[in-house]
Amino acid sequence: MKSSVTQNDVAREAGVTRSLVSYVICGNTDRSVAPETRQRILDAIEKLGYRPNKAAQALQQGDVAFASNKIGVILCNSDVFLRPYYSEILSGIHTAAHQQNYHISFIRFFEDLKDPVLFNTLIHEEEIGGLILLAVDQAMKTDEDKTIIEKMKGRIKKIVCIECQYDGLSSVMFDRRETASKATECLFREGYKDIVYIGQNDERVEGVRKILSLHGLNDDPSYFFMAEAFNMPGGADAIEKIPEGGKYPRAIVCGSDEVAVGVLSVLNRRKVSVPEEVAVIGMDNIEIAEYTNPPLTTMNVQKKNMGYRAVEMIVNNTCGQGDDAIRIMLPANIVNRSSC
Repeated sequence: MKSSVTQNDVAREAGVTRSLVSYVICGNTDRSVAPETRQRILDAIEKLGYRPNKAAQALQQGDVAFASNKIGVILCNSDVFLRPYYSEILSGIHTAAHQQNYHISFIRFFEDLKDPVLFNTLIHEEEIGGLILLAVDQAMKTDEDKTIIEKMKGRIKKIVCIECQYDGLSSVMFDRRETASKATECLFREGYKDIVYIGQNDERVEGVRKILSLHGLNDDPSYFFMAEAFNMPGGADAIEKIPEGGKYPRAIVCGSDEVAVGVLSVLNRRKVSVPEEVAVIGMDNIEIAEYTNPPLTTMNVQKKNMGYRAVEMIVNNTCGQGDDAIRIMLPANIVNRSSC
C-alpha cells in the first residue's frame, strides 16, 4: 500500500525546510518567500501529489481552531444561481475569502437545514468559523424557520446577513429606500411627472413615495405602485396587463434591472419608443443593463462589495450579535444611459 506523501517529502524534493513548506501550504503572507523558492515548493507538491492530511491538521490545531478560517454560505433558494445580481454578490464572497486565506466550506439552501442531521453536521464551530446568510428572508415563512436562525445564533458567533436583516444579527445591504428615491428624483429632474413603480414591495416603495410627496405628486401607493415584480417575467407581465394601444405611464421606476429588462422587452415588441413615449430606470446595474435596447439607465448597487464586506466582517470579528450587531448600508449611484 502506497504511503501518504508528507510535508517532509515535499521539503526534501524542494530542498527547503519543512517549516517553509508548511508556511507556503497555509498561504501565510506575513513574511516574504522568494518567488523561485515558493515555485519550487509548489512544483514539488504537484510532482509528489501531496495533499494536506485534514485529520492530522485538526488534531494538531484543535477542531475549533482548524475550522476558524472556514465560512459557510446559506442561500434563500436555488433561484439565486440563475440571478445575475446574486451571482455578483457570490463572486465578492469568494474573492474576499481567497484574498483573506479563508475557505468557503459549503454553500447550501435554507430549506436543506430543516434536516436536523444536516444542520448538526454543518452548523457548529468545529465545521465553520463564520456563516453568511444571503437573502434568506425570502425563504422564511414560518415560526419553524425563525427557530432555525435562532439555533444558528446559538452555535456560530460570526454571522452576517447579506440582502436581508434579522434581529440581533449583523448585516450588509444597499440602502433600498434611498436608492429608489434617487432613481425617482432622476426621472423628476428629466421632467417626468406621471411616474409609476414596478418591483419588490419593500423599502423601495417608500423611496418612490418620498420623492413624489416632496414634489407634490400623488404619493398614494395604490396610484403609483403599478405591480409587484421580482424578475424579468414579472416585469413583462406588468406591462402585458396594459392593453395594446392603451395608456402607458410616462415613466417607470423598476425595482431591479431584471424587472426593467422584462418591461423593455414588451415595450420594444409593441413598438413603444423608449424614452420618447415611456422612460424606464432600473436598479442594480447588472451586466445586461448596458446591452438592452436602449441601454438602461440604472442605479449602480455595490453587489460584489456586499459580499466582500460580509467576509471582511467575519475576518475582522466585527459582526457582533444582539446589541453588538452592526448594520452596513452601502450607497448607490446613478449610471446614465439612454432609457430615460
